[in-house]
Amino acid sequence: MIDTHAHIYASEFDEDREQVVQRARDQGIDTILLPNIDLESIEPMLATEAQFPDVCRSMMGLHPCYVDANIEQTLKTIRAWFDKRDFIAVGEIGIDLYWDKTFKAEQEMAFVTQLQWAKELDLPVVIHTRDSIEETLTLLRQEQDGRLRGVFHCFGSSLEEAQAINALGFHLGLGGVSTFKNSGMDKVIPHLDMNYVILETDCPYLAPAPHRGKRNEPAYTELVAKRIADLRGMTMKEVDAITTQNARDLFNLS
Repeated sequence: MIDTHAHIYASEFDEDREQVVQRARDQGIDTILLPNIDLESIEPMLATEAQFPDVCRSMMGLHPCYVDANIEQTLKTIRAWFDKRDFIAVGEIGIDLYWDKTFKAEQEMAFVTQLQWAKELDLPVVIHTRDSIEETLTLLRQEQDGRLRGVFHCFGSSLEEAQAINALGFHLGLGGVSTFKNSGMDKVIPHLDMNYVILETDCPYLAPAPHRGKRNEPAYTELVAKRIADLRGMTMKEVDAITTQNARDLFNLS
């Protein structure tokens, strides 16, 4: 299995990062993808990748919650990293209007700019949305010229929104929310196109049941796969095979 979205470089893992990675490997998680969020996360992310080079792969991008009035300089710094080394994706990027709408215009500009980088660099994008699905889809439709691909990570919306995302050629990242009893995902997951489903944790956040409220970690990817298997009447092996191949294809993982 592949955990396609994990912040194991975060300070929450400073005390036991090696054990966290080992537990993941013990559960059959052989690849962990690391999304960047801001300028401060780059160093710990790359250090974590260097510590576990056979497991971890890094992305590069600016999370919408870290967009501010200094956005042009921040984007310039982020963009320069793509000239220094290879990354597997542009991410995580997107629009988040949950906490604050102050920099909505700047978030949209940053999102479009990074979508254009992805087309230029022929890389997938990893998209974060919160209270912003329509705004995000509108901009994505404007930019989609057949060259964009990627995933809406931490998907927890309706079947109609899933189909709109798939229609643009984008995948759905399913994580801990899929296991929450009140999420409504038990009505959605049975009807998703499995060709567009990949697994993630978004750790240390959104731990799946029965660990909800505690620190999440990549080993719990298995619990997400089990939930999907149960809801669809599939075996774990089938879910593993399909989602792993989807992730390998999307992120060009050898």
